Amino acid sequence: MRPSQSVTGWRTSSRSQGAQNCVEVGRTSDAGAAVRDTKNRTAGHFTTTAPQWQHFVEAIKSGRFDR
Repeated sequence: MRPSQSVTGWRTSSRSQGAQNCVEVGRTSDAGAAVRDTKNRTAGHFTTTAPQWQHFVEAIKSGRFDR
């Protein structure tokens, strides 16, 4: 992550229903996304660009990762 980027709006999925095995997603200042572990927020996070995040979300919605 570039130092000038900030991450805001960390949130968990509304489907997590308070479960502890979740990840949180935040928005980066360049319209990408940041992801971190809810159980260990201090461990850091990784970021994606806006196009990468869009492709990932589209793949989830299409069922690409369903078992």
